Amino acid sequence: MKNLIVPFGLILILLATIAPFFLRDQAWALDSFRYVYCAGALTVLVARILQKRPATDDLRLRRLYRLEVWVAIIFCVAGFFAFYSTGLRDWIAFTLAGAALQAYTSIAIPSRESKLK
Repeated sequence: MKNLIVPFGLILILLATIAPFFLRDQAWALDSFRYVYCAGALTVLVARILQKRPATDDLRLRRLYRLEVWVAIIFCVAGFFAFYSTGLRDWIAFTLAGAALQAYTSIAIPSRESKLK
């Protein structure tokens, strides 16, 4: 069950990110995507903070796990800008930065764990 919480939050972030672009003519989509985005960002943040990490002496692996928490914080900052920015530019920039770091950690962590075994 706990392995489904982060992907669920990331899917909420994805859906809220693409909604303003594909549903431009619907006023409800432009108003409600912010709430869906923030719900996904908070879900990812809580799941990453409460995530049990394996005890390891490898400094790089510990840094990669810590970077996952920072990715969730970046998504929360993007949610802040979704509410308090006038355009789409600010929160899209933070979302893209978080997505790039999320992609990096999702590749680097399993790679590093397999090298340690």
